Amino acid sequence: MTFYTLSALDDRIKNADQLITVDVAKFSNSLAELYSNIAKPVLDMIIYNYSLSRSVGGEGLFFMSLIVQLSASVMRALTPPFGRYVADEARLEGEFRFQHSRLIDYSEEVALYHGHEAEKDTLDKGYFTLIKHVNRILRRRFYHGVMEDFVIKYFWGALGLMLCSVPVFFKIPGVAGNSMGDRTESEYIKRDVKGLRLTTLIGFVTNRRMLLMSSDAFGRVMFSYKEVTELAGYTSRVSTLLDVIDDIQAGHFEKKLVSSANTKENAAVLQGRGKATEGEDIEFTDVPIVSPNGDVLVRALSFSVKPGDHLLIVGPNGCGKSSLFRILGGLWPVYGGTVRKPPFEDIFYIPQRPYLSRGTLRQQIIYPDGIREMRDKGITDNDLHQILSVVEIESIIDRPDGWDAEQEWTDVLSGGLQQRIAMARLFYHAPKYAILDECTSSVTLEIERVMYNEAKRLGITLMTVSHRRSLWKYHKNILQFDGQGHYIFTKLDADRRLQLEE
Repeated sequence: MTFYTLSALDDRIKNADQLITVDVAKFSNSLAELYSNIAKPVLDMIIYNYSLSRSVGGEGLFFMSLIVQLSASVMRALTPPFGRYVADEARLEGEFRFQHSRLIDYSEEVALYHGHEAEKDTLDKGYFTLIKHVNRILRRRFYHGVMEDFVIKYFWGALGLMLCSVPVFFKIPGVAGNSMGDRTESEYIKRDVKGLRLTTLIGFVTNRRMLLMSSDAFGRVMFSYKEVTELAGYTSRVSTLLDVIDDIQAGHFEKKLVSSANTKENAAVLQGRGKATEGEDIEFTDVPIVSPNGDVLVRALSFSVKPGDHLLIVGPNGCGKSSLFRILGGLWPVYGGTVRKPPFEDIFYIPQRPYLSRGTLRQQIIYPDGIREMRDKGITDNDLHQILSVVEIESIIDRPDGWDAEQEWTDVLSGGLQQRIAMARLFYHAPKYAILDECTSSVTLEIERVMYNEAKRLGITLMTVSHRRSLWKYHKNILQFDGQGHYIFTKLDADRRLQLEE
């Protein structure tokens, strides 16, 4: 529900599937690696710097730390914005991924139009845009890596060696130098060479080793700075996703409106909110009907459907029929007025192109229930067989494996068989209300008659969208849109309407 709302009613997030499947994983991996890349080096820096301060004095260590901080600040100032680069790379990857998924969805249409060259050009454009950006990031990382290696390995190393040599030439106040048990392991060996006393610090090697370890730890922390900036890029995208999800779950949407003369008026309608309540029947009171692009199709729609009062809905394309069903199904918000409708489980929707899930033949009939829910309802395979016999497709069970056969049903079954499967699904669930959106367009009039009679026998109140005149006699009321923002809701006299048309 959230993903549909994110895709259809809000345009702040592009390619939400890329964010959910790729960016969240990269964010998690980057965050997990950050602990091991920073915690251990920071601990090493604390321990080795403490030991060095005991050997060479706090003043020298402070002076070196000051220089290191200044040089690190310069490095940070010269570091490219890797976080923004990573976010842009993820966005381009998302667009490239979307182009492929779109090609998969419309492969048949592309093949019929021989549009492979045009699609290839589009894919190449997306690919080379992504590659150009990635190469730019790699070049920046190369130059930045050269600078980091020079500063960390050579500049800081030279400063450290100068610091370690201080105790050799100067007496450091407060630093013990003649104890074998000292952490610096230093001892002074005094010799007379031509009247001069030469003091040799054996602990120089130990100090140098501790310096190298501390420098290596600090270098690892600095190298992690790039990882932190990349993590910031992933964090930005993931946090934006979570913020928008919270926003739309709270009922706030942001979508570009159509460029029409009454855009401000449309915006006022979209910013408003109506009220949705539960009841035994369906009733709309002054409810605006809005298209996906923000165009207000009907300013205030009012009608009611009582149990048993079957409703026929007609009108030209784009007049608001599908939007009406989305409001009933809870997919779209109520922008104004009041909607009273039964609980979600009491309304069932059958589209013109039925959705067949991946799974067994049995699962196609009981979807979205599972076998456990089917058993809990006391329904057996024999009951399902009886349902299939009503729509005259019981022979489909004769396939290998019977009810447990698993195939890509969308490819295996024709359009007419798919619509009959959807009818059987309706009879299995037997809801109080059913929304039928051109769901008999690929079946014969005889099967259509059987379906409507069986639905009425089960006590299902029907709301049908269709232009077939053969369906008029199955409905009591009609809701007719004219496509200009007006509508008529009245009783349907099928015989009289046929006479008028003739």
